[in-house]
Amino acid sequence: MSATLTGVDPREAKYARRKLINRLAVALSLGAMLFGLFWLAWILLETVRLGLGGLVMATFTQSTPPPNEVGGLANAIYGSFLLVLLATFVGAPIGIMAGIYLAEYNTKGWLATVTRFVNDILLSAPSIVIGLFVYAVVVAQFKTFSGWAGIMALALIVIPVVIRTTENMLQLVPPGLREAAYALGAPKWKVIIGITLKAARSGVVTGILLAVARIAGETAPLLFTALSNQFWTSNLDGPIASLPVTIFKFAMSPYENWQQLAWAGVFLITVAVLGLNILARVLTRQKH
Repeated sequence: MSATLTGVDPREAKYARRKLINRLAVALSLGAMLFGLFWLAWILLETVRLGLGGLVMATFTQSTPPPNEVGGLANAIYGSFLLVLLATFVGAPIGIMAGIYLAEYNTKGWLATVTRFVNDILLSAPSIVIGLFVYAVVVAQFKTFSGWAGIMALALIVIPVVIRTTENMLQLVPPGLREAAYALGAPKWKVIIGITLKAARSGVVTGILLAVARIAGETAPLLFTALSNQFWTSNLDGPIASLPVTIFKFAMSPYENWQQLAWAGVFLITVAVLGLNILARVLTRQKH
């Protein structure tokens, strides 16, 4: 009766209102996406434009120079590679073993609950807090900055990422695979190594690559631990150069050659992190 008197069907009015709200939500979502992509594209274009200009042979063959002199980033690139490699070598096995324990041995116990809680805190903790912790525990006690302290700080960033990804990937393995192996009389450790861990291999490797991509550009922890060094050195008992700290120092300087090298370093880190993320996506896609 009301629809006949007013000439408007309530159901059609409700549908039109919902359609209008949906269009508005889609428009806002697209606007937010375009807003984020605009700044991302601008940052990448500026990185390519300013970074490619500093990529010459000397960038990869010479150490960081004094102000207004020719030089490169060879010592910083080598220092970053060494720190990231050793931090991954230390943190990845610990994270994998902890993830296996949480997924296979103690899924609901009090120790697993506490471990997950602490791991979540480490995942969300700012990296500068980890750097300050290692500074207080290592640097202040030994009264010297060192590459070992930087490795320890970066390893503490790697561990929670690898724990989370390893546990999640192992939990995605179908229980039937484990049950079939147990039915054949295989011990638990052999089931984990030969069945579940092998099935989740690409996911675990992806987690390690994402952890490496995260620590590759960390600056704050290294400022409090490894500090920096203007010369080529492999001695981890003292300060050692790293690309993120060198970028920070050179970008804040008034010298044009240092600023150009800083942009070249930014470009190298961006390419490295982008490559690691693409590799992680490829491995994940192959898994599925």
